[in-house]
Amino acid sequence: MTALQTPVLQLLAFGALALTTVAGADSKVTQPLASPSAVSPLGFLDGAVVVDLEERARFEIHNNHRDFDASINDDNDDNDDNDDSWLIHRFRLGVALKPASRLKIYAQGQDTREWDSDRTDVPGVRSNEGGDSFDLRQAYFEIGDSKRFPLSITVGRQRLSYGDTRLVADSRWNNYGRTFDAMKLRFEVTKFWVHAFAARPVQFKQDVFNDPDAADNFFGLYASSEALRFQTTEFYFFYRDKGDNQPDLNPANTFDPQGASTGPAQRLSTLGTRWKSGPALGAWDYTVEVAFQFGDVWLTDRSSREFDQWAFAGHVSGGSTFRAAAWKPRLGLAYNYASGDGGPNDGRSATFQNLFPSNHAKFGDLDTFGRRNLHNLRFQPSARPTKLVEVELTYNANWLADTHDYWYRSNGVNTQRTLTPDGRDVRTIGANSFAGHELDFIVRWKPQPWLHLDTGDAHFFAGTYLRDTGPSDDADLGYVQAQVLF
Repeated sequence: MTALQTPVLQLLAFGALALTTVAGADSKVTQPLASPSAVSPLGFLDGAVVVDLEERARFEIHNNHRDFDASINDDNDDNDDNDDSWLIHRFRLGVALKPASRLKIYAQGQDTREWDSDRTDVPGVRSNEGGDSFDLRQAYFEIGDSKRFPLSITVGRQRLSYGDTRLVADSRWNNYGRTFDAMKLRFEVTKFWVHAFAARPVQFKQDVFNDPDAADNFFGLYASSEALRFQTTEFYFFYRDKGDNQPDLNPANTFDPQGASTGPAQRLSTLGTRWKSGPALGAWDYTVEVAFQFGDVWLTDRSSREFDQWAFAGHVSGGSTFRAAAWKPRLGLAYNYASGDGGPNDGRSATFQNLFPSNHAKFGDLDTFGRRNLHNLRFQPSARPTKLVEVELTYNANWLADTHDYWYRSNGVNTQRTLTPDGRDVRTIGANSFAGHELDFIVRWKPQPWLHLDTGDAHFFAGTYLRDTGPSDDADLGYVQAQVLF
């Protein structure tokens, strides 16, 4: 039995045995440990023991963002429980131990709640974000010291986050986040590092221990270089072998956080590169990322119909910061593309599978779009009235890449609409591809290093695609969030 087939505690034991052969292994801390005692009020024994804490609460008001139908709301008998307001809360407590310069041990628990909502208090059901009592979010150890040896290893339940979080990331906006039971190797020398990992995503199970998905095996190789003076250059390869549709999960009380793609079963390879500007460009910045995807997907499990997968996604963005101006305004422009499928019955799939992303706000704060079957044009001016306050205004315009495919929401799984009101498949009616505009406004304030306050408002202007396929009312989101971090 391999480490990936065992719970996290057995993973730790397996890693401990493996590490006996890695004398003096290396690396920078690749997980977010708390600050040393010199700057942290929760550090002890000269930084050998550090406690970190997060307390976060967010009040949200939603209207029409799931159905774009103002005739159905929470105040009438039709009762759309997503046209409502609610308070979500998250508490995290972590302890980092560093008994030696080459050894770090970290554990973190998490408790999540949702209040004042008519939605059922079950994680993931009707997008609910509450109801998972205190559970193990992270538990890993890392052996390594980059000043002495270029190799390190991290074993256990941990975060994985790469690039601009478009393919593999901890999901920071939602209440749960995302972690993996994983083994990760890191090699690092001056201006270059590479990660190799084998992992399984952690499933959320209400009021029982959150364990990894035994049917979802995920492997990756991610390399980053700063050899070019003007940019960071990265290359990656991800392989996901997902064999079924989480048969051990009961939809009534459990939640699959990573999201099964179209066809919950898949065997996919994703090959890509990311180029991001460095400080040498001064006021200008840019990011370019492309990813190619190939392999197989199935409609339900591997006994169902199989499709050959060939898909593509790309991102390009650029901007300039006017550093001499009083508020240091920045103007940014971005374009995102993810391929869609043009023929559901041709035996091929061209719908890009978004793996394990953090999609929030990348295509609009309402999270009505994921990185699948999408054209997105984004304009983003921002400014800093003071060192502690940031103001951001974002405009998004979104189209479906192919109207013979569905509109996929932020999690990459749920579709916005599959049938018209008269029962026709939306893929067959020749709808216009323009989904709509969104305008977002956010203010962030950090009155203290340990206190972060955010507020935002988003309005979606329904486009022609919605009018062609059913209800097409505008949608809104408003929120206020407070976060305490130590």
